Amino acid sequence: MGLIERLFALAFGGGNVVRDTAEVFRVNAEAQASRDTTAQMAALRQFAAEFAPPQRGWFDRLMDALNRVPRPALALGTLALFVSAMVDPVWFAARMTGIALVPEPMWWLLGAIVSFYFGARHQAKGQAFQREIAQTMASAVPVVLETVRGIEALDAAPAEDAAGLGTETNPALRDWRAAVAQDAG
Repeated sequence: MGLIERLFALAFGGGNVVRDTAEVFRVNAEAQASRDTTAQMAALRQFAAEFAPPQRGWFDRLMDALNRVPRPALALGTLALFVSAMVDPVWFAARMTGIALVPEPMWWLLGAIVSFYFGARHQAKGQAFQREIAQTMASAVPVVLETVRGIEALDAAPAEDAAGLGTETNPALRDWRAAVAQDAG
């Protein structure tokens, strides 16, 4: 038994010569799968780090929050003025009288500030929209030109008559049409 055990141990057990020799010619599938998994996990960690949102401080978050306030505040404030005019007209009239006392240069300044704020946003959105249109046109123009060329090629083909038959190269049909035209005329 000792000799057979040693032979099996040599062939299949510790210090497996057959396995070690086979791995010279063929990759160990289990070890390769482990290496592939490690490489894939490393790539996923790299992508996660690359596309993770940047860590922002409290000041950046506060500024983003403040930048979102003016439009809703103006809209809700205007609605609140309508509600207050209906609920307490005297209070509303007193406030509007106070606003009427604001000097005209202050109104100009307020208008300029609001115009710059909303105008800059409008310009940025408008430019983004124009970029999208330009990209769409760049991709659509070749298709449209090809379609137009196809239509023009159809127009350049021999004209068809009312019966849907093209100009005739068939002599018998040409003679028949001439005879029909002569009988009709």
